[in-house]
Amino acid sequence: MNLTLCMIGLGRMGGNMSRRIARAGHTVVAWDRALEARTALGNESRVLAAATLEALVAKLPSPKIAWLMLPAGAPTEDTLRALVPLLSRGDIVVDGANAMYRDSQRHAAELGEHGIQFVDAGVSGGVWGLENGYGLMVGGDSAAVGAIRPVLQALAPAPDRGWVHCGPVGAGHFTKMVHNGIEYGLMQAYAEGFALLHARDDLVSDVAAVAEAWREGTVIRSWLLDLAAGVLHDDQSLDDVAPEVADSGEGRWTVHEAVDLGVPVPVITAALYDRFASQGHADYGDKLLAKLRHAFGGHPVNAADKAP
Repeated sequence: MNLTLCMIGLGRMGGNMSRRIARAGHTVVAWDRALEARTALGNESRVLAAATLEALVAKLPSPKIAWLMLPAGAPTEDTLRALVPLLSRGDIVVDGANAMYRDSQRHAAELGEHGIQFVDAGVSGGVWGLENGYGLMVGGDSAAVGAIRPVLQALAPAPDRGWVHCGPVGAGHFTKMVHNGIEYGLMQAYAEGFALLHARDDLVSDVAAVAEAWREGTVIRSWLLDLAAGVLHDDQSLDDVAPEVADSGEGRWTVHEAVDLGVPVPVITAALYDRFASQGHADYGDKLLAKLRHAFGGHPVNAADKAP
């Protein structure tokens, strides 16, 4: 069954998801605040760009399906408020971006007052999703999830795998939150291991070759290792890369939830804190530590480098 739906937010994820859905035979009416994002989909025969939210919704048959791929916070909140008067009882809103699951539960309750159904869909796959398919973790009422099933099957690596109805509203974004916490820990372990190899270049002269060998037959092989091997193959010195790693909301949400539930997640927490340290948040504490060591033991303190 071919569906018509709208995609709101055409960034790195929303744009390619629109392409994949359209190439599976569905029709996507697409909107983004940025004209460039809308025109970038001009070559897709089954993607129709709309200039406004009102024009977007007007192109949809009933029951309408509106899929959002927007940053959490104000962009999502403002768009949901704008959509409510444009939608009708029985229509479906899907939030496929990263969002705090408690916010998704609240959104479902708010939209439910107007008879609008809500599905939270955690989506993984990044820039490779267009080619390889996306992993989807979905929360919502069975009827609502069933209505968007053809879209989920189009986005997934295959119709019968790579997507799961996790449970009621909130379950999708909760599961995606935990997924991203695991991702933090896995990437941290790879980074630390390769840093250790790099530190003994008298023993291991070609870290890229090790990464490539580990891709086959080892117990630590994975897609993330494949990506790491590709990075190191191109430049294993990494001299031109600043040692600063951004953190997004999912890592923090995962640790907060673990504290609330009393579930120990030391690896994920350490990975999150390492990102904080890379951003300079540990600098003041490290300076104080240096001064304390000097105060009690006379240990030397290195002078800070100051820009000319």
